[in-house]
Amino acid sequence: MSGLEGVKPIMRVRELARAYTMGEAQVLALKGVSLDILPGEMTAIIGRSGSGKTTMLNLMAGLDRPTSGEVWFRDQRIDLLNERDLLKLRQDHFGFVFQSFGLLPLLSAAENIGIPLRVRQFTRAEREQRVQEALEWVGLTKRSKHRPYEMSGGEQQRVGLARALASQPELILADEPTGQLDSKIGRQIISLLRRIVQERGMTVVVITHDPQTIAEADTIYELRDGALFDSQQ
Repeated sequence: MSGLEGVKPIMRVRELARAYTMGEAQVLALKGVSLDILPGEMTAIIGRSGSGKTTMLNLMAGLDRPTSGEVWFRDQRIDLLNERDLLKLRQDHFGFVFQSFGLLPLLSAAENIGIPLRVRQFTRAEREQRVQEALEWVGLTKRSKHRPYEMSGGEQQRVGLARALASQPELILADEPTGQLDSKIGRQIISLLRRIVQERGMTVVVITHDPQTIAEADTIYELRDGALFDSQQ
């Protein structure tokens, strides 16, 4: 599927397939999927459990390699990169938001947000500035010194969003970001993701089955048993 005329996709997936061997049987998790992710949009990839959504996200992030097909980020074919180059690509250009929040329990909110910046060897002053800006943006300045167990699920997920934002990525990949939250708190997280697109100009891809998330997406792709069905605009 191609993007709107004149708009160059930030990510392109072409004829992507992923097979797994289970005993003597081979299972196709993805079957020749092709799609475009347009810049400055929120794209939802939906489907039931086992439809191939997480496999798709892992391949787009370079966390897994396809059995066949291609994954492009801008003009770079990422499925051919070595592990070192993939790591640098993720650090420099991608942000991640996880269903289980992915926070280190003994670190404060600010320290959790600062981890990717330490890895990228930002100066202490720049780390502190970015962490403070990210906390302010998600409304958690007063919770900066709190550890995950001292925060609600919604607050932990906002820390997760702030961690992704602090690196100022081009693309944020979110795996079921509202999956462990009630509907009210889930709406707050989706509102923040929507603001990331509208106010920060970032591109967001969300793996989800949450109707609230789907309603906010600019583009929707549906996976069924590893095959892609027509997107809904």
